[in-house]
Amino acid sequence: MEEVVGLIADATGPQLEAPKWVSRSLVRLSGTRLIASDSRPYFRGEFLFTTRHPIIEEDLQKIVSSDLPWDRLFGRTVLVAGANGFVAAYMVETLLYLNETAHANIHVVALVRNYEKAMRRLGCFVGRSDLSIVVQDVRDPYRGPEPVNFLVHAASQASAKFYATDPVGTFEANVIGTQRMLDVARNSKSEGFLFFSSGDVYGRLEDPSVAMSESKYGSIDPLDIRSCYAEGKRGGETLCVCSHFQFGVPAKIVRLSHTYGPGMDLNDGRVFADFVADLVLRRDIVLKSDGMASRPFCYLADATVAFFTILLMGNSGEAYNVGTDTESTILSLAEMLCRLFPERNCRVVRQERDPRATSLAAPPSAGHFDISKIRSLGWGPTTSLEEGFLRTVKSYE
Repeated sequence: MEEVVGLIADATGPQLEAPKWVSRSLVRLSGTRLIASDSRPYFRGEFLFTTRHPIIEEDLQKIVSSDLPWDRLFGRTVLVAGANGFVAAYMVETLLYLNETAHANIHVVALVRNYEKAMRRLGCFVGRSDLSIVVQDVRDPYRGPEPVNFLVHAASQASAKFYATDPVGTFEANVIGTQRMLDVARNSKSEGFLFFSSGDVYGRLEDPSVAMSESKYGSIDPLDIRSCYAEGKRGGETLCVCSHFQFGVPAKIVRLSHTYGPGMDLNDGRVFADFVADLVLRRDIVLKSDGMASRPFCYLADATVAFFTILLMGNSGEAYNVGTDTESTILSLAEMLCRLFPERNCRVVRQERDPRATSLAAPPSAGHFDISKIRSLGWGPTTSLEEGFLRTVKSYE
């Protein structure tokens, strides 16, 4: 476990030892704000979450009002690996919100690799009796509370900037880390296991205009450094299927498309995050291409309902696409965002791509999902692109 020297203090001043399941971090609480000890500004592509934003509160209300067998989670222990990550944090918040509104008595175990980063997202929940924070690398043997009734493995470096700077870590979190989490689920005789995969597993399809179903695959070049992510996800999926077949682990797989919403890292190199950052900081939107690349975008609250749908209702040993079945070009997205906020006098400005950029260029179109399989479970996206990005920008203000 990584050593971070320091203490946690409450709002009135006295120093408190951090709970035994976490490393200690030099932070202090002042009122409802969590302040870094070096007094650096907290906005550097990420936001420090101190209280729930009204946008997130509305999202959580929508999520828990969905028609799902939530009672299966009541009184259970749920381990979420990569808990401070963009998509996983909304699952953590949903579980805690169920405790607040439905007296669900769910014990949430949040596995994070970096305590200080976790505090930027989950710091406002420190001290709650229904939340344990475990600080460790997912590739290491698990050292947190057991048994675990449900397990979500979302610990992975999804940003393309890591494919060039840490391809080994990207690959291993999805293979070694998945095996570690499957071992926990097996030893705990868990009731449910959800692995976060990606549409990247489909590889390069001959015709990207044809919607990708869960049974169609194209080629992936294992000698391409960018394949560290796709091949890692493929390996993780295979481990899930093998563990279900051989040991009965109820492993289910979500293949995630381009997801956006409150809490995403605005400095992670993905173009739609860059656009949101531009609007939040009242800058022109900078386009570093011709903008003709197209992507399907899914709002985080919609996606979160899908995650719980698969965990609670999906078939073990199977994968489900989660996303939207339509694509938008990067240029049309940029122009739409400027229209959504006319008072900011936003313009779309074209700029040459920096050749020193660490993120690797993505293909013009990665295709879009056929989501008929998860629709058969009763799920479908309900938030329009305009509404979703309007809510996302406002969540940072």
